[in-house]
Amino acid sequence: MDQRGTDVPEPVLKFAPKEKTPTNGGQLDEAGKTIVAKIRTAADLANEDCDRAMSLAHKLSMELRAGEDRTHQLKAEVELWRDRATRAEQWLRIIQKEIEEKLIDRRSSSGVEATPLR
Repeated sequence: MDQRGTDVPEPVLKFAPKEKTPTNGGQLDEAGKTIVAKIRTAADLANEDCDRAMSLAHKLSMELRAGEDRTHQLKAEVELWRDRATRAEQWLRIIQKEIEEKLIDRRSSSGVEATPLR
């Protein structure tokens, strides 16, 4: 009944902690090293993912900024062309008025039949 030479009942001895042996300590060390290695691998992968995400975010931010700059440039060009078209229309009205006053009115006063311009 007594495996160690003490008066401890056998059922208690069965559940008693086993003495540490070099093999058990080695297994625990290996398990700990394996867990730490997996944590490091997971951290490295997470850092790589974060770096890729940051790089992509930076690239997209730069593209967005370039797009916004191009939009502002195109708006300025539209305004420039709108102003030029307005001035051209004003000059066409002035030219039309001059033609009507100088050429058409003179013909009608001299007896020549005038045909209105469209």
